[in-house]
Amino acid sequence: MPRFKLVFFSPVKDTPRILNHLFSKYPQEVGKIGQYENCAFVSPGTGQFKPRPGASPAIGTPGLLEFVEENRVEVVVNDRGGNEEVRNAIKELKNAHPYEEVAYEVYRLEDF
Repeated sequence: MPRFKLVFFSPVKDTPRILNHLFSKYPQEVGKIGQYENCAFVSPGTGQFKPRPGASPAIGTPGLLEFVEENRVEVVVNDRGGNEEVRNAIKELKNAHPYEEVAYEVYRLEDF
């Protein structure tokens, strides 16, 4: 079964809610590693961005540089092939995330 790592960045206060949403929507696909479920790695950091004119930021003001305490969140996504589960997880991440533009990355995992 192909496996991927989904990495995203979220405001610290929103991280538990986003993870719970992903785990409840896809309990067999997101955060399941062997006999363990709801697995994630969360590390703190500071994100920065400047919303452009016309943006509707959840945090910050268009035209002003903003610094936000965020978490880098990593979860495994188990895919049955065709990347459908990964696409579904990204769709639900965007639905649950407070940001207008969600920063995320996807990596294919290889077994050795």
